[in-house]
Amino acid sequence: MIAPSGWVWLARVKRTQGRKGEVFAEILTDFPEKFAERRRLWLLGEDASARNAAAGANPHEVELVHHWLHKGGVVLHFAGVDSISAAEALAGMIVAIPQEERAALSADELYIGDLIGCVLVDVAGAEPVTVGEVEDVDRSAGPVAILVVRGKSAEEILIPFAKDYLRRIDIDARRVEMALPQGLLELNDPKQS
Repeated sequence: MIAPSGWVWLARVKRTQGRKGEVFAEILTDFPEKFAERRRLWLLGEDASARNAAAGANPHEVELVHHWLHKGGVVLHFAGVDSISAAEALAGMIVAIPQEERAALSADELYIGDLIGCVLVDVAGAEPVTVGEVEDVDRSAGPVAILVVRGKSAEEILIPFAKDYLRRIDIDARRVEMALPQGLLELNDPKQS
């Protein structure tokens, strides 16, 4: 899922945790340790999605009182949320920060979310070939993230985001160039199965 323009998603509230208003959230950031540095966060409605940028138009600012990592997620306690019923109302909400507040990266690093919406171009052949638009990034598939690309005929194409294939990323131009191994695109073709 893509964060609406201007927002960086840190977590998605899943359920209540405890009896004092805490919530358990799925971590959506590579920097969960940064929760320790943040007191001011924003909650975006559960309809905040890639196709609904307006969902970020009415963020609700909250103060993070306490947090801890727990069972692969994070438990968050916000000021003014002091009961189970108040915490239940937060289920499905996205915990976010303004894009300008995200952690600084070194020159050879990038935010995975910045790849969403980029056009993937295969530059392995004599002529560059547009594969499609990066729709999502699956980081749970193994040691290498998988780019989920929507191809020309609306088919889903899975491309390993391997450094060996990567040739150039231009976030401003929304373009990712990769030299894909011969036959990789055919693996995604259901007609070849």
